[in-house]
Amino acid sequence: MEELERDRWPDPPDDATRLVSTVHALRHRPIGTLDVENLRLLIGQNVGLPHLLPLALEILRDNPLAEGDMYEGDLLSAVVTRDPAIWSRFPNLERKLRAILLELADLPSSLRGNVEQFLGSTPRP
Repeated sequence: MEELERDRWPDPPDDATRLVSTVHALRHRPIGTLDVENLRLLIGQNVGLPHLLPLALEILRDNPLAEGDMYEGDLLSAVVTRDPAIWSRFPNLERKLRAILLELADLPSSLRGNVEQFLGSTPRP
């Protein structure tokens, strides 16, 4: 991530939370080595979205309810709860996500509100 963004973050402080330390460490890894949980965590922290959202959408296309360490569909939840402004920057990604969401038949109730909010807050193709 650091190479792609050409932005080297300083080391986290010694008293950093586990989340902060993990995000810093993940920024050093090649993005091709990031798993669902890594993507969920980074996307949820709005880190590297231009690079990570396309990877997340590839995973979600094959498995819309892909699960990191939290719950079924946690990657989808992280993606659809990003600030709607990000989708105006990447309309092609928004269209792909919308297509994935519109094909979902059985959506867990825990995700329904976030998905409905996304579908209502982003422009339609």
